[in-house]
Amino acid sequence: MDSFLIEGGHPLRGTITPQGAKNEALEVISAVLLTSEEVRIQNVPDILDVNNLIKLLSDMGVKVKKKAMGEYLFKADELNLDYLESDEFVKKCSSLRGSVLMIGPLLGRFGRAVVAQPGGDKIGRRRLDTHFLGFHSLGAEFGRVEGRDVYEIRAEKLHGTYILLDEASVTGTANIIMAAVLAEGTTTIYNAACEPYIQQLCRMLNSMGAKISGIASNLLTIEGVESLHGTTHENLPDMIEVGSFIGMAAMVGDGVHIKKVSPENLGIIPDAFRRLGVEIQQEGEDLFIPRQEHFEIDSFIDGSIMTLSDAPWPGLTPDLLSVLIVVATQARGSVLFHQKMFESRLFFVDKLIDMGAQIILCDPHRAVVVGHDHAKQLRAGRMTSPDIRAGIALLIAAMSADGTSRIDNIAQIDRGYEDIERRLNALGAHIRRVNS
Repeated sequence: MDSFLIEGGHPLRGTITPQGAKNEALEVISAVLLTSEEVRIQNVPDILDVNNLIKLLSDMGVKVKKKAMGEYLFKADELNLDYLESDEFVKKCSSLRGSVLMIGPLLGRFGRAVVAQPGGDKIGRRRLDTHFLGFHSLGAEFGRVEGRDVYEIRAEKLHGTYILLDEASVTGTANIIMAAVLAEGTTTIYNAACEPYIQQLCRMLNSMGAKISGIASNLLTIEGVESLHGTTHENLPDMIEVGSFIGMAAMVGDGVHIKKVSPENLGIIPDAFRRLGVEIQQEGEDLFIPRQEHFEIDSFIDGSIMTLSDAPWPGLTPDLLSVLIVVATQARGSVLFHQKMFESRLFFVDKLIDMGAQIILCDPHRAVVVGHDHAKQLRAGRMTSPDIRAGIALLIAAMSADGTSRIDNIAQIDRGYEDIERRLNALGAHIRRVNS
């Protein structure tokens, strides 16, 4: 198992370009199962979760060709559907959260799918009810496979219907969309997630011959078609990585340019950092974060303490609360963070407290950060990455700390961030990968 050794206190300066969007890549790569024709996907991030999904598709019989860095050709014309029944397939799905996104396209095109409990971050309960309720509304039937912890989903033919989602689940919305595009009749999805990644998936499917309207809203209408054809699709830059780089530049930057960020798809992410007092300058498609001698947390208009909380798009993504918490430790002032979606995601703040941060963990969902205003540097320490986003937050903390820190279980960071130590070392960081 690999670990990072991070020598803190080295300023970052220069230019960095974000990778392709992880969450979008998982969705659109799964969508190649909907057609027998060739699909070209560009700006694919070279990260563990995406690579594992591509390998799983290859094992199923999808023809995969890597044309260039970040560019793949997929052709799902000769799938081995019997492989879905194998213990090997179930085992691989159980270690890969993104595998759940294959259910919709398999069900839509072939009328059957096998479901294992997917793996991924240990950040609390991540139920799949929204997915299954949507599939059931389309006419699918579920059955538990005796003697195995898996379920089989079947449908002779899916039929369009009205679906009101019980929550605006991103993966649930994506899965139901991919099942519905080949259903008979019209499907309406209300309370749909409308993140840029969902918008991108819908645009890709439309370019393949689907008929989806209402894109960018929470009310999608899908007219089922008989078949889809091939297409070319380019992933957006990863907005979570953009936010992570903003956080790094705020904490230890000495002038950092973030290139080609697609500002119109960042939502309120830049404004969330600005509420902590971080200066961000937009230069066309790029962002520049100057050296931050001090940054002061805003208060609400009535003078009450600032609260930052996650919410479905266009609200603040929960994936960046961990980074924002670390940045707040060196701000001037206090802020309450309210993580509403996952009950275990804030537990990593114990590691920040051990490093000297002034944080009160009120309960599993709320934490108050009292900023040091750079008057007190965080201490180096040894820690373990519990999930992707906490891992990158701890890396940022270690880069700003006094001394050398060690982060174990960095496979969690590798799941979401491409070649991160090389890219940050190019800006001036001192990060070394070692084998534990």
